[in-house]
Formats: sequence, C-alpha cells, structure tokens
Amino acid sequence: MDMLKLVAPDVSFYGSFAESHREWAGTHQDGAGLFAGDDVSSLAGFEAWVGKLGNAEQADGTGGIVPCTYWWITKGSRYVGSIAFRHYLTPALLNSGGHIGYGVRPADRGQGVATWALREVCTRLAERGEPDRVLLTCDDDNAASARTIERCGGKLEDVRPDDDGGRLRRYWIDLAHRA
Repeated sequence: MDMLKLVAPDVSFYGSFAESHREWAGTHQDGAGLFAGDDVSSLAGFEAWVGKLGNAEQADGTGGIVPCTYWWITKGSRYVGSIAFRHYLTPALLNSGGHIGYGVRPADRGQGVATWALREVCTRLAERGEPDRVLLTCDDDNAASARTIERCGGKLEDVRPDDDGGRLRRYWIDLAHRA
C-alpha cells in the first residue's frame, strides 16, 4: 500500500481530484480552499484553481482571507483529501474557523487519514516554531472530527452557537512543547 504524503496542490492530480469531487456530491470540502465560482470541472479551470491555492500564502487579509498554506493528502498518485493552515486568526476565524481545516474524500474516511494529516501538519508547525498553539473547530455533532482533533492533542475550550443555528466545538492544540 502506498504511504500517505502531504504535497503541494498539483495539476497532475486532476483525474483523481475529479473522482473525489464527485464523491463529495456538491457538499463543502473543508480544507480544500474550494469556493463558489471555482471551476474544477475543466482542466483549465482546475489549473487556475491550483494556481490560486499556490498563491494563497500571499493573501493580504482583504475580505477576511488570510495567508493560508494548502496541502493535499495523497497515496501515490491518488488524491485523498486536503488540509489547510491559516497563518493567523481574524475575529471570525477565532470564533468559528480556526487555524486548520481538513477534509478526507468519502471513500477514504475511517482509516486514520485525517489524524495522520493533522499530526503531520502540527509537527511541521512545531518544527517551524510558530504559532505556539492552533485552533481547530468542528460541528458539535461531528464525532469523527472531534475524535481526530482529540487524538492529536486537542483540548476542548468551549462549545458555542455557529452562524447556521448549530453548535461548534472549539479546540486548541499546544505546539510549543511538540518539537
């Protein structure tokens, strides 16, 4: 079995990403940086979107879009999911978005992929020396994501209402003592 890797978004994953995108069936893909108006159905649109992800580290904060590093979780040539690190928190991200978002394609869930990816990103950030801690959030009823965050050292700060009338769990992971 191929090992999991975190790689920069790359056009070579177009076919595999397209398969994954169909599995998501139009639902939001956390951590992917895929927004309304992004065209990933054509190769040209996909190339433009991959370029946008590559430039996301240079975001200037306009419209609440902060610098962000995207990685794709892969097994060999297969796209398995995405994980994103927002370099700092705006008030909105502090309330409900957090530093890190991730999503695993439906066919690959329940295999420890998200836990592996979150641990890997936390290790990379700890080695870099900043930030000292990261905030992650998940829907209160998303038990799988809560377990993933807790397995990676997440400490629950609170559960609060979200903008959609649901409840949101907010966790902090200490990175300062990880390196």
